[in-house]
Amino acid sequence: MITELAVERVEFTCGQCQDRWTVDYDVQRFMDGRGHEWEYFSCDNRSVPSPYTLEGAPCCGHCGRRRAGRLAARRPVPLPGMPGSPRSPVPDAGGHRPERHSAPMLSAAGDPQGAAP
Repeated sequence: MITELAVERVEFTCGQCQDRWTVDYDVQRFMDGRGHEWEYFSCDNRSVPSPYTLEGAPCCGHCGRRRAGRLAARRPVPLPGMPGSPRSPVPDAGGHRPERHSAPMLSAAGDPQGAAP
């Protein structure tokens, strides 16, 4: 069961050249059937490891080093059915804003690797 959705802006500071940048990640927290909570991260519609680890940190665009990120800001996304979360009915599945299927994907703010192909 999904327990939380959010967009987290993660700040990176290179330990070698001191370059700084930010990247926005979509974060989904999920409770499995055994009561364990998991986090899933995505950036530019790609699943990625946690940016808070060396494995998931992007390489510095200047020197190529990695350093785990730190949370700079976050925006929770209301879950369906939560009190106070806005919602709009979809009139018919095929004709409601059909342009959304062909719209270009947004790239993450400050993504040093550029937009997804």
